Amino acid sequence: MPQTKHPPLLLGSLTLAGLPARAADAHKGDFGHVLVIGGDLGTGGAVMLSSEAALRCGAGLVSVATRAEHVAAGLARLPEVMWQGVSSANQLLGLLARATVLVVGPGLGQAAWGRSLLSAVTPAHLPQVWDADALNLLAAAPLALPSGSILTPHPGEAARLLGISTEAVQADRPGAARKLARRYASVCVLKGAGTLVADPVGQLAQCGRGHPAMAGAGLGDVLSGVLAALLAQGLDAWQAACLGVWLHACAGERLGVKGRGLAASDLVPVIRALLEEHSACQV
Repeated sequence: MPQTKHPPLLLGSLTLAGLPARAADAHKGDFGHVLVIGGDLGTGGAVMLSSEAALRCGAGLVSVATRAEHVAAGLARLPEVMWQGVSSANQLLGLLARATVLVVGPGLGQAAWGRSLLSAVTPAHLPQVWDADALNLLAAAPLALPSGSILTPHPGEAARLLGISTEAVQADRPGAARKLARRYASVCVLKGAGTLVADPVGQLAQCGRGHPAMAGAGLGDVLSGVLAALLAQGLDAWQAACLGVWLHACAGERLGVKGRGLAASDLVPVIRALLEEHSACQV
């Protein structure tokens, strides 16, 4: 098996950045505005999970741009989130002007609607978290991502981005993560058992936490919202990726002892509690 030159940093509470305590006169405008973009027909749950995670991890404002058909359900589930039905890229422009961090890809799909929205996102000079079909569209048509962005591929998506097999990615996960980070000048979170975080200058970290009960749908959507909330509150891409991955894995580990049937939404309150344990809101 290929070996990298330096072993990865093992993520733990003592090696992670933290969010600062909030001032007594803090207000929502101090903690960023996350815009989640995705949710084509039949996949509206993905943006619900991502936006809920961003909200519960402390983003000051959260908006969702999705299919109009999902707006009513979104408002019923999360009235704190601003839901906007969009049918074309032009309708995104006003939302992008107000956002400070983007989540791109949960439930986006690869059809004309998703491609249209992605065309409006790429020129936006905002930190972005790319997941799911945003990564598949990126593999089909390479684009330059804004500085401070995070990619969150699973091994199959990483393989498509690199033009190699999934088996090759798994045979050298550190090498694949580092290559993706360099290629896209972004922080790369290569998901899977022993999730890796790599940055364009060669830093590499590994998460040894987690549980096999986390092998289910929607957990990546939750992670993307967590990462965006941390970016919105001032962490840089490397810090946000390392802390977000660790929180997500620890939450899964804590819940995994109950066995099979872990739902992605189960993680959100546990991640919130873990984040407070790590970085108290007020001291």
